[in-house]
Amino acid sequence: MAGRYDLVIVGMGSGGMVAAELAATLGLRVAVVERDRVGGDCLWTGCVPSKALLASAKAAHVMRHADRYGLTPIDEPIDTAPVFARVRAIQAAIAAADDNASRFQAQGIEFHWGAARLTAPTRVRVGDSTEIEGRFILLCTGSRPSVPPIAGLDEAGFLTSETLWERERAPASLVTIGGGPIAIELAQAFVRLGTATTVLQRGSRILPRDEPELVDTLAARLREEGVVLELDVQIDRVSVEEGMKIVHGRGSQGPRSWRTEEILVAAGRTPNIDGLGLEQLGIEVNQRGVVVDDRLRTTVRSISAAGDLAGRHLFTHSAGFEAARAVRNMFFPGSSDGAFIVPWCTFTDPELAHIGLTAAQAREEHAAGDVHVWRHDLRHSDRARAESAGDGAITIVTAKGRIVGAHALAWAAGELINELALAIHGKLKLSELASVVHVYPTLSIAIQQLAGEAGYAKAQRLKWLTWVAR
Repeated sequence: MAGRYDLVIVGMGSGGMVAAELAATLGLRVAVVERDRVGGDCLWTGCVPSKALLASAKAAHVMRHADRYGLTPIDEPIDTAPVFARVRAIQAAIAAADDNASRFQAQGIEFHWGAARLTAPTRVRVGDSTEIEGRFILLCTGSRPSVPPIAGLDEAGFLTSETLWERERAPASLVTIGGGPIAIELAQAFVRLGTATTVLQRGSRILPRDEPELVDTLAARLREEGVVLELDVQIDRVSVEEGMKIVHGRGSQGPRSWRTEEILVAAGRTPNIDGLGLEQLGIEVNQRGVVVDDRLRTTVRSISAAGDLAGRHLFTHSAGFEAARAVRNMFFPGSSDGAFIVPWCTFTDPELAHIGLTAAQAREEHAAGDVHVWRHDLRHSDRARAESAGDGAITIVTAKGRIVGAHALAWAAGELINELALAIHGKLKLSELASVVHVYPTLSIAIQQLAGEAGYAKAQRLKWLTWVAR
């Protein structure tokens, strides 16, 4: 036995890093097992490279449309090699400063490098021979891109959100399979960098989990910029002809084909459970990942799982939140029970952010008369006008006056949504936010305006009820 610890963490991505740091601050003896590198999907294949690419693409778009700001536009072909070099430089800087083994080792955390396999409720084998023991084990192995079983796809070759960043420059043309956040973010980025980009979506709309009205506005913006959105597409096979990849399928108008230099598969995620030995220990799993309870415990109570592996919320921020929650529940039982609501943001331009229920979901869960949808069009926002960014809106959904959902399509929606997430977490009524002074000119002052409208509507209703009672 190589060592005994209070906590063994498998995987040092977003969840594992948060868990390790929290456990170290509690004075626990912590070991981590990592088969590749610190930082996980977020740093190396997810959030960081994609947002860096999006930033470069937005800069190119602003240069091309500088006349919106009273400046002379610059519309020249873009050499994307420096763009991809910048992405890698940002990753390297983060790895050197923060996401590295040395920083965690300085906190007393011990590293074991290699593939992990659970051999008992408190034991982990690393590689072929080393075995370590922990009072508790936390699994944070994340997920990987799912690859649909399309005939000819493997033979033709394709990119995923993992392999995309191995390229030195953007392709001349790209067909993306999938219409979720990863597909849509990258589609806009590439078309702005000069890549002819087509999105093939199986469903009737892109981003199906978000507020439909705002998604439709975003889709119109993407089409205006040159992204081809093909909906209700069934893909049959992929072939290669004269060095180009051909995606064959069917749409609403019959058989179709799309010719492209590269194919990007962005059709969901698969939990990384292979090789962990879960079945042998009787740990329950399903298609989404490892089954956990409200305390993030698996069916083997000494083993917990957090993040993508648990299959509940596939976001970096929720992975970190869950991992911290799991550690607290291990060593302070019952301290972090219950469900929690996770906001998210698709980082297109404008950004599309979401928390809680959509308007349709609210009407399904509550009496129709109790649900009200409050909307502020950004064309009426002074700050949006100043930024030449009037596309979009802020929508707040209430039930009996209490905020149950909020959605924003705006140039800073990811920042904007956090106030509304706090309001939902605190079970606030929208009218209560009217008393919070908001800075002018900001986008968020629209929240105060909507709250004022809600308060006025409540006052008018009370006035009417008083009159009726006479």
